[in-house]
Formats: sequence, structure tokens, C-alpha cells
Amino acid sequence: MKKEEKKSKLLIPIILFIVLIIGATFGIRTYLYSQSHEDTDDAQIDADISPVVARVGGYVDSIFFEENQHVTEGQKLVKLDDRDFRIKLEQASAAKNGASATIGVSKSQISATSANSTTAKSNIESARVRLWTANQDFTRYSNLIKEGAITQQQFDQVKAERDAAKAAFEAAQDQYKASLEQVGTTKSQLLVSNTGVDQRTAEVDFAKLQLSYTLVNAPVSGTVSRKNVQKGQLVQAGQTLFNIVNDNSLFITANFKETQLEHLREGEKVDIKIDAFPDQKVEGKVYNFSPATGAKFSLLPPDNATGNFVKVVQRVPVKIKINADNALMAKLRPGMSVKVSVLTK
Repeated sequence: MKKEEKKSKLLIPIILFIVLIIGATFGIRTYLYSQSHEDTDDAQIDADISPVVARVGGYVDSIFFEENQHVTEGQKLVKLDDRDFRIKLEQASAAKNGASATIGVSKSQISATSANSTTAKSNIESARVRLWTANQDFTRYSNLIKEGAITQQQFDQVKAERDAAKAAFEAAQDQYKASLEQVGTTKSQLLVSNTGVDQRTAEVDFAKLQLSYTLVNAPVSGTVSRKNVQKGQLVQAGQTLFNIVNDNSLFITANFKETQLEHLREGEKVDIKIDAFPDQKVEGKVYNFSPATGAKFSLLPPDNATGNFVKVVQRVPVKIKINADNALMAKLRPGMSVKVSVLTK
């Protein structure tokens, strides 16, 4: 009995000693771990999600995809009824053709007025010769009338011819100036016609652009989700039709407490544990930090200057790049919960 009592008395201290050793070991390991790691389970997988927006309004004519289907960049996904846009394009093309026709008319007018100015210039030379001849005759007859060799009637006739030649010369000059001004006017009309053609060309290009918008293509490669469009539905310009989760754009947003940021640096190694795949070992690295806490981006950010103030530890979003094989990356979905541990030393 005495031996059993001694054994029972020794067993309790031994158990306490073992528990103390285990507790001390656990505490030391936890302390050492905390000195070189920063952990948080307030983290989730994110990705770049591209909304696909209708750029013109119209009725949905065809849909070429299913929800959750993988699509490639540039793939045709939705077609709107384009008959109205084709008619507008035809109208713009017809207006352009009409404006182009006015250019031909203006060029013909320029040719005609140029020919008229050439004729007017020739008339000036003819009138100048006639005026010179008339002046010569007038000079000779002026001398003859003084000598009494001719009658006054003959002299008056020569003078009248001189005055008529002078008037014809001045009229030819005025006609030539008018023809030059007409050429300038027709050239200005040609410039106006060219401007009109440029405007109509721009309208044709715009109509073509609007017509191209009736085909909605995938802006990026990824998986289609949240399809909000059906065949026959009337959509408006600017309406979101569906979203595409981009390929190869997965990352983790980890919300660390502000008291944990002291030792966090870009490029530090991160151990990642995904709740959906707990047996998969995944690594990553710190990519960058948000410029503000998450509360500042909320719909109603807190205002500590009003009411009673209660200090609450804020969290800062930290972006973490994932380094994993393609097979695992294909299984990950935005919104999945993860736990991250950053190696700070």
C-alpha cells in the first residue's frame, strides 16, 4: 500500500511537469512564430472582373454563349438588331455621294471661269491694240486739222473712234477683273464642297462605328458570369449585359490589422491556406498595399469627429500574388476564403 501511495504521489507531479513542458514548448514556438510571421484569416480570392456594356441601344437579335462558358478575347457574344443602323449608314453614304457630286460641279465651274478669264485677257490685248491705233490716228488728224488738210467732220470721227477704243479697253479690263473674281469665288465654293465631303465622310465613319457596336465582342479572355440579357430584350446604351472573370488575374486581398503592418514589405513570401483545398500547399508574395483602410472606401465611412469616439483597430487591404500550378488556379474562384501567413524575417 505504501508503494502504491508513493507512486500516486509521484504521478501527479510528473503529469504536471509534462503539461508544463508541453505548454512552455507551445508558448515558445508560438512566440517565435509570431516574431517572424503575420497571419490573418480575413482574406479572400479576388480577380479582375470586366463588365460588358452595350454601346448602342437596340433589341437583342442573337446570343452566342451560355452562362459560365469560357470565351476568348474578340469572340462574338451578342448581336443586336442592326437594321436601323444599316439604314443610317446608307443615308450617310448617299449624303456623301451628293456632296462629292458638288465637287465635280465646282471643278467644272472653275474650268469655265478660267476659260472666261483667258478670253477676257485676250480681249484686253485686242482693245489695247485698237486704242493704240486710235491714238495714232488722233495724233495725225490733230496735226492735219491744224493745217486745214482735213475737214472737221473727219477729225471728229477719228476722235470718236479714239474715245470708243478707250472705253472698250477699260471695259475689257473690268471684265477681266470680274472673271478673276469669279474664279476665286468658284474656288471658294470648291473648298466649301470639300469641307462638306469631309463632314459627310465623318458621318459615314460614325454610322459604320455605330453599326459595328451592334456586335458585342468579348473584351478579354475569361469566363462569362451573371448574364443579364435574353433574346428579344431591349437594351439601352450603357447597360451592363454580363461580366467576364479574366483569365490569369487571380490574386488575394488580405485585410491586415493596422498593428500588423510594421514588418510587412512588398515581395515578402506568403504561405496560403485555401479553405476549399486545405491539403494544397500554395505560396505567394506581397504585391502592394492599399492607399487607405477599407473603412474609407465603404458606402458610409466613419466620422470620428461626431458623437462618442470608440477606437477600433482598422484593417488595410494588402494585395498578394498567387504562385500555383495551372490545375489549381483553374479551380479557384473569386470570393473563396483563405488564410495567409507572411514571413517577415
